[in-house]
Amino acid sequence: MDIPKPAPNPANETHENRLKRMQMRSMRRGIKEMDIILERYAADNLSSMDAATLDLYDALLHENDQDLYQWVTGQKPAPDHFSAMILDISKAISGPN
Repeated sequence: MDIPKPAPNPANETHENRLKRMQMRSMRRGIKEMDIILERYAADNLSSMDAATLDLYDALLHENDQDLYQWVTGQKPAPDHFSAMILDISKAISGPN
């Protein structure tokens, strides 16, 4: 299965602008639960992601919120290409055990 490609970014988008765009997209979702989950995850992780991980996260941001919520909460398995990132998000929101 191919990993979905994120929507093309403007050719002149700087790394800093990309991070800002992705941070805003993380906190302006369709459902409040995903706003909270992804805003926190993005704030803690975006700046340390490499280009490939940013591409994957950008693709994740284009997924449906209801699907994302079910994946993050373990109600449904995430697609293979997102599974490691979804696991990381799930761990980040669950806090220390």
